[in-house]
Amino acid sequence: METILAPRSFSSLFNLKSSIPQQQNPRSNSLNLLNSKPVCCNLKKASVFQSFSALPTNPNWFSHVHHGLAALAISLALNFTPILATGSAFASEFDVLNDGPPKESYVVDDAGVLSRVTRSDLKNLLSDLEYRKKIRINFVTVRKLTSKADAFEYADQVLERWYPTLEEGNNKGIVVLVTSQKEGAVTGGPEFIQAVGDTVLDAVVSQNLPVLATDEKYNEAINSSAKRLAAAIDGLPDPGGPQPKDTKRESNFKTKEETAEKRDQFTFVVGGLLVIAFVVPMAQYYAYVSKK
Repeated sequence: METILAPRSFSSLFNLKSSIPQQQNPRSNSLNLLNSKPVCCNLKKASVFQSFSALPTNPNWFSHVHHGLAALAISLALNFTPILATGSAFASEFDVLNDGPPKESYVVDDAGVLSRVTRSDLKNLLSDLEYRKKIRINFVTVRKLTSKADAFEYADQVLERWYPTLEEGNNKGIVVLVTSQKEGAVTGGPEFIQAVGDTVLDAVVSQNLPVLATDEKYNEAINSSAKRLAAAIDGLPDPGGPQPKDTKRESNFKTKEETAEKRDQFTFVVGGLLVIAFVVPMAQYYAYVSKK
């Protein structure tokens, strides 16, 4: 491989214009440059890697490379190292607290499990309820709780943060659904609790939210809870909720009577096989001897 090396340094070529006297003819100078004989040298393939040593050793150049590698290392560390407790993976529940109650809707779907249809149905139902009864219910979904032990403590924290005074939170209700823990909670101010009643509150927490969340039917869990709370506030009959599934499993162990019966049958079969194993060969031998 041949490499053409200019007889002069690159800096002299770049500064060619400044070195040319103004009275000289540019055409003659370009001809002189073309007529200059290039220096050719043969480089072996192995020397390609050695040619990097000819790069200019400018301290500023190495400084830029050093800073670039440092920035790349920091970026990789932030992208691939585990996120700390203050990272975005654990910030969702705190974002709900800091952002405050929703203004244009009645849902804060931080877990991202509710459909557009569910959001629209909740807005129509709860806006009408708030207009007629002056009671507002907000629904919150989160993936996981890290700051509180259960959904009840977190629901109380949301209520206190969103409505810090009794006047603000008197007619407000908060429904929280934690998708990873498959549990929910309902809390609110005195007016909301009195309008709904303890019976419906306990039923929503023990039936609608956990039962449907266990089957990952989050939209149905939120919708059914909203309808049940709204019916209680309006004084209508309780529409009810899903009943917990009976998870009791039947025993696979046999009873004493079944074991004794199986033992008798097994003994009879084994005895019959033993008799056949001894009698048949003896009968064949007797028949063979009698023919002789």
